[in-house]
Amino acid sequence: MSDLFTSSTPEDTPATDPNAPLAARMRPRTLDEYVGQEHILGAGKLLRRAIEADRLASIILFGPPGVGKTTLAEIIARATKSRFERLSGVESSVADLRRVIASAALRASRGEKTILFIDEIHRWNKAQQDVLLPDVERGTLRLIGATTHNPFFYINSPLVSRSQVFQLEPLTPAHLVELQKRAIADDERGFGKLRVEADDDALQHLAITADGDARKCLSALEIAVVTTPPTDDVIKITRATAEESIQRKAVVYDADGDQHYDTISAFIKSVRGSDPDAALYWLAKMLHAGEDIRFIARRIVILASEDIGLADSQGLVVAVAAQQAVEFIGLPEARIPLAHATVYLATAPKSNTAYVALDKALADVKTGVTLAVPRHLRSTGHKKGAKALGHVGYQYAHDGEGHYVPQAYLPEGRRYYEPGDQGLEKRIKERLDYWRAQFDQAQGEGKV
Repeated sequence: MSDLFTSSTPEDTPATDPNAPLAARMRPRTLDEYVGQEHILGAGKLLRRAIEADRLASIILFGPPGVGKTTLAEIIARATKSRFERLSGVESSVADLRRVIASAALRASRGEKTILFIDEIHRWNKAQQDVLLPDVERGTLRLIGATTHNPFFYINSPLVSRSQVFQLEPLTPAHLVELQKRAIADDERGFGKLRVEADDDALQHLAITADGDARKCLSALEIAVVTTPPTDDVIKITRATAEESIQRKAVVYDADGDQHYDTISAFIKSVRGSDPDAALYWLAKMLHAGEDIRFIARRIVILASEDIGLADSQGLVVAVAAQQAVEFIGLPEARIPLAHATVYLATAPKSNTAYVALDKALADVKTGVTLAVPRHLRSTGHKKGAKALGHVGYQYAHDGEGHYVPQAYLPEGRRYYEPGDQGLEKRIKERLDYWRAQFDQAQGEGKV
């Protein structure tokens, strides 16, 4: 086969090379060995049921590096007794793809199944992706595409519409600790034939700093084991050994405990309090400790509206741009747009009036204050019917002076939004005060 892709029949896959990296040797071979992704592979979940019933259509696996996309594809091929063909979105050509499709068609004529796994499928251009469509539709082969990018943005819509998309989440520290313990105990593929004793906080440190990446975690464990001289035939892995192996010193930070919540809380409150220095410190602590950068980016987007809001609506634009940049580039460069957004938001004027106003309106709706739509605002799609039903009287705002016409948009004249006086919201307040004064005058004169 071409060196640009590999193929195998799962039943004939050779035994793992003992000289291969630990992460490769410990790759799960069955669904029961697979760790993580319980939301799609747990008992009774859609993907697991489809695999076990061999009723799987083409799928796209979307998630960060090291969460098991390739491994899951191989497990699916083995579980469904399918030929496994692999192509690379970086290196493989249309000619390589056509060769795989021809082989799959030949096998299909004999009643044999083929799974085509395309790693980094988002790297293929539209023409390359389109070549797949006819054979995916005919069922000549089953496609499993893997990507670290959102497929709805980076993969052609026709291909996405013919596939089921499953998002794989970063592995939790608990998952990664489990994988490490399994590797230490495994006689065949891991370090079971050695006497390895690892402190719990050492395994936890590797798990946290691996940032959800099983490959990174197991590689660090392997470095720790093979470079630590035994004492009385025991290889002792301590916290200090773990820190050296993953090349990151520990900070006091637990990824799912008080430090996690306290630190993100301190970060948000520092931005809200307009202290860029404190905000940058807490951001640095989270990055150093291996916090999920997507979690940080999501919080930045939320606080851009919650705490900066209409005082500087550009803040939300900066925050969303930073979130998209984080998804696109990853670490270590992702720290740069995160810092950009943090400093911008911390130094921007602040306002929470928009969401406070919405919460007031939601409170009315939840307590049963359901207001009817005024007749003049109801649909006028069918003019004759609208007139018969009394759906008339609406005045087109752009026809009024300053593009404003005093008329009621709520039957009771309720007001929820009270603008602040910071940043650009001062100008919003001036406009709204003017419009409301006009409305009050017209209402007093009985015109609305």
